[in-house]
Amino acid sequence: MLSNETCQEYCFHKDIVNRLRPVAEEAAKLAPIFKALSDETRVKIIYALAQAELCVCDIAELTGCTLPAVSHHLRILRNIGLAKSRKEGKFIYYNIDDHHVSQIINAAFAHLREGRHHE
Repeated sequence: MLSNETCQEYCFHKDIVNRLRPVAEEAAKLAPIFKALSDETRVKIIYALAQAELCVCDIAELTGCTLPAVSHHLRILRNIGLAKSRKEGKFIYYNIDDHHVSQIINAAFAHLREGRHHE
């Protein structure tokens, strides 16, 4: 039984599908980035880091998380290349590792502000 959201008959456009298949395979490599950003705390952290370089204590205060929890989230973000760190004396500061990350966050906010999201 087909729903209103599917074609009435199964038939695909071979030329288009063949052209897009390699791109779709490559797009699948984006999943770890979006998986990391699917966590509310990590999105808050990335958004904050897109605005300013912050130390771990700043991030903990901003997110309401414990230092160990913040460290866990930062490790995930660092491991996939979304955040980077630098040590200065007794402090470790974090920043966005790639300007594309800021573009992703800004585009998501633009989408949100246009009211095109569904809760």
